[in-house]
Amino acid sequence: MTAESKAAALPEYEFPFEDSRRLTGANLYFDRPGAVLETRGERPQAPALAGWRRNIADARDLLRWPQAGDVVVREHASGASLAFVAPVDCLYSATEINEWAWIDAVGPIAQAALPPHAPGHAAYWDRDNALRTLQAAARAEARADLVALIEQAQAREVLAYSDDEALSLGEGVGSRTWSLDALPAADEVPWPLLRSIPKAIVTGSNGKTTSVRLLAAMARAQGWNTAHSSTDGLYVGGECIDGGDYSGPVGARTLLRHPDVEAAILETARGGLLRRGLTPQDARVALVTNISPDHFGEYGIHTLDDLAQVKLTVARGLAEDGLLALNADDELLVRHGAALPHRIGWFALDEAHPRLRAHREQGGATCGVRDGRLRLHYRGHDHDLGEVAAMPLTLGGRVAYNLANLTGAALAAAALGVAPERIAQVLARFGAAPGDNPGRLQRWAYGDSEVYLDYAHNPDGLGKLLEVAARPARRLGLLLGQAGNREDRDIRELAAVAAGFRPDRVVLKDMEGYLRGRAEGEVAGILRDELLRHGLAEDALEVCLQEVEAATRLLRWARPGDVLVLPIHNSEARDAVVVLLDRLQLGQWRPGQPLEGDVEMME
Repeated sequence: MTAESKAAALPEYEFPFEDSRRLTGANLYFDRPGAVLETRGERPQAPALAGWRRNIADARDLLRWPQAGDVVVREHASGASLAFVAPVDCLYSATEINEWAWIDAVGPIAQAALPPHAPGHAAYWDRDNALRTLQAAARAEARADLVALIEQAQAREVLAYSDDEALSLGEGVGSRTWSLDALPAADEVPWPLLRSIPKAIVTGSNGKTTSVRLLAAMARAQGWNTAHSSTDGLYVGGECIDGGDYSGPVGARTLLRHPDVEAAILETARGGLLRRGLTPQDARVALVTNISPDHFGEYGIHTLDDLAQVKLTVARGLAEDGLLALNADDELLVRHGAALPHRIGWFALDEAHPRLRAHREQGGATCGVRDGRLRLHYRGHDHDLGEVAAMPLTLGGRVAYNLANLTGAALAAAALGVAPERIAQVLARFGAAPGDNPGRLQRWAYGDSEVYLDYAHNPDGLGKLLEVAARPARRLGLLLGQAGNREDRDIRELAAVAAGFRPDRVVLKDMEGYLRGRAEGEVAGILRDELLRHGLAEDALEVCLQEVEAATRLLRWARPGDVLVLPIHNSEARDAVVVLLDRLQLGQWRPGQPLEGDVEMME
C-alpha cells in the first residue's frame, strides 16, 4: 500500500498540528533562524507543553545543538505556536524534530496509524528509534562548509544570506553569490570587495507599496541605483525585472544579490514575516505605516495587538544605530513601539503632536505638518520640505492617508541617507505622472464624472478611499471583492464599510489569484448577504466574478456626474482596466455613451 492510499484509508486521523515550517531569519519569536509549529484545536494543556519542551531539549542534546537558544510557547485563541532556535543548515530537520516533539508529547501514535512518509513519521517508532532517525536526518542535512563561511563573514562584519540554492556574501554591488553545490573555501572569497548597501524595510497594514515607491524615488534622486520590492514586483532603477507579489523573503534576497544595486527598499508583508521570518539585516531604517484589521486567524494572529507585534518584527532587522520610523497617530504603534530598545523616529499629520514635540525636545527625529507645510526634524536640524497641498499625492491636501505616507517616507528617507533637498524635490513631483504610483489612488475624469482605481484591500483602506472619492448628491458605483484567506467576519466587515457610504451600484467580484481555498463566488456571496443585511437594495447588486468584466459593467452603468470606485487587486486585471480607462479618456468618452470596442481593448 502506498503512502497516499494508506493515508486515504485513515480519514479519521488528524495530526495534532495545523502547520510546521522553517523560520529562515529573525521572526516574531526570536532574532535567529529556527522552526515553529502551530498546534491544532484548543489551547494545549500544561503537561503537553512541558513534554514538548523536554523533547526539544533531548533532541538538541543528542544533536549537540546549543541549549541556550530560545524555546518559545506563544499561546493564542486557536492553540499555540511552538518555536525554537535551530542551526541555519538544519532547518528542515528542525521542523521534523518539532513535529515529533509535539506528537510524542500529546500521546504516542501506533505505527499502523500513520502513513510511512507523513509529517511526524518518526513518532510511530519508539523514542530511541525516533531520536536516532532525527539525528541521522540532521547529520545528512548539515553543511559544515556553509556554516564556516557564514561564521567567517560574521567575524568580518559581512552580511550573509543563504537559501536552498545559494549563499551570498555582502549586498548589491558589494556582493558575491555562489551555488550551494560550489561553495568556495574561505581564502577564495574576495572579502575586501564585500560590503553592505543602504536599505530600508517597509511594512504596515496600508500604504506599504506607496511608501516603498516614494522611498525608491528619493533614493534614486540621491544618485543611487536603487532596487525596490513590493506586491507588484521587483524593480531595479525604476524598471520592472519581474512581476508578481515579491513582498517576502524571495524578493528581498533577489534584490540584495543583484550585482548592480546600490540601495534597496524592501516591502515586507505580514505573511512573509510569519511564514519565514525577516530577510534584511542591518537596515538603516524600518518604517511601519499603520496597523488595521486584516488577515486575522492565520498563524495564531487574532487581534490588533497580535498584528502590531508581527509588524514590529521588522525592528529586528535594524542596524545597531538604525531608525525605527513609527506613526504617532496610530495608538497601537505608540503602545507597542515606544518600549522597544531601538532608536525611534515619530511621524504624524500634525507636527505639534505631543509625542513629536516631546521627542524633538529630547533630540529625536520627527516629521509632520505645520502651517500647511511638511517639516522634517533630523539630527538637530529643521527642514521645510514644501507645501502639502502642492504635493500631487495629496490631491490638493484632501487625501490624509497619502499625506501620512509622504510624512513617513520623508522621515525614513532622511534615515536612509537621502539629503532633505532631494526628499523635497521628490515630494513636489511624485504622483503627477500615472507611472509613479500605479494602482494606488489613480484618478480619471470624464466630463463631470470621476473614476478612482486603487488597491484598497481591507476595511480601513476601503473606508479611506471612499472618504476621498464619494461626493454628496452624486451616484456612487463600487467594485467589491476580498481575498479568500480572510475570515467570514472580516469579509462581512468590508461589506459593512462599503454599505456605510450607501453606494447606488455594487458589482461583486472574485479576486483572481486570491481565492486561497474558497470556491468561486463564495466570497461574493458573503459580501452580497452582508450588503443586503445593511439595507442595500437587491437590484443595486450585481455579481460578476471576473475583475475586468466587472469593472466594464460598472462603466456601462455610469451616467454623467457619477463617481466610480474600482479596487482592483490582480495586477494583470489592473493593467487591462488602466488601458481601457486611458483609451476612453483619449477618445473623450462620457458616461452614458457606448463603450465601443471595450472587448478588444481588454484583450
